[in-house]
Order: sequence, then C-alpha cells, then structure tokens
Amino acid sequence: MNEPTTGPITGPATGPTTEPVTDGRRAKGERRRRALIEATVRVIARDGAAGVTHRTVAREAELPTTATTYYFSSIDALLTAALTQCMEEDSARIEALVAAPGGDKRRALAELMAEILSPPGHLLAEFELCLLAVRRPEQRAATRRWQEALAAFARQFTDEPLRVKLFAQSYDGLLLQGLLADKPPTADEFEELLRELLPDPGGAA
Repeated sequence: MNEPTTGPITGPATGPTTEPVTDGRRAKGERRRRALIEATVRVIARDGAAGVTHRTVAREAELPTTATTYYFSSIDALLTAALTQCMEEDSARIEALVAAPGGDKRRALAELMAEILSPPGHLLAEFELCLLAVRRPEQRAATRRWQEALAAFARQFTDEPLRVKLFAQSYDGLLLQGLLADKPPTADEFEELLRELLPDPGGAA
C-alpha cells in the first residue's frame, strides 16, 4: 500500500530535484507514525489492549484507517512500536537523572514517580504493554534499555550486583502498587522507600 506521491519540484537555478520533496515526505511520515503510536497508548489507557484495532487507533489519531495499515501491517507491530516508544521515553528520563550533575537524585526520582502516577493512564498502558510482551518474546527487546537505565541509576549508590538487581526489579513493583492503591503514594513516601533500597554508601540514608 502506498501513500500518494508528490512529483519533483523545480528550483530557480538548479533544475528538477527530489530531495526537498523526499525530506518533506519523510518528516510527514515520522509525524504520522508518532501520532499513531501515541494514539495507541491513549486507546490502551482508556480501553485496554483489547481495544486496539487499526480503526480505533486511526480514529484516536484523527487519521484515515489506511494510514494505520500503511505504517503498521499488524496490530502486533503497532503494539511493539508503542511499547518501544514508552520504554525509550522512560529510559531517557532515568538516564537524564543519572547524567545530571549533583542534586539529590533519589528525591528527584521520587518526584518523578509521583508525577507518573498523576494521572495514571499512561503508566497503566505501559504495564499492559509489558504484560503482552510476556507472551510475545519478540517484544521483550524493547524493555532492555529500561532495565539498563535502572541499573545505571542504582550503581550511583552501590556496586553490589544483588542490590542493583533488587532496585531494578522493585522500581516497577512500587509503581504497580501505586496504581492499585486507593490513594497514590506521595513523593515523600517514594523517597523513603528509595532510600531503603539505595542507602548512602556510608550506611546513612
């Protein structure tokens, strides 16, 4: 299936060229693809993964259904792209905390966790996507950068492999419990838990 093409344009001095058209089409394609992925996450947040179809995603993105099938040949491809984008965005936020000079990084992470839960829709969609990856091994690669980012954060406080692993596996659990709670944890509550998981090297959190 092909999108409509645009013919060559003629510059005032250089004659026919396809580069500007090609670049413009590529940028438009990237915008559409991203809009469809973001729409997929919103549909999952609202209706669950079972609500994802080419038609519902296209409607959410305010694009024709043909655009969805053009960029994503199957629902699995769409779900994989959504999971990949979520994991990349989440990883980038953690990596930014790791790279930031100075400051109380456990406090910064606690504030980020509280922010993620308010509102919780996007996080809920991410957990649904991760659960789908349990049954679809080809989707699990998207989570590797995320696990590496969490491990890098933990290694700022400890070089013990077991504690690094404990933190990386506990982080998602804390957020999941936050989703299940009647009242989401505050940044202060998250900070207290993070200091238990990652105490200062000298022993005082």
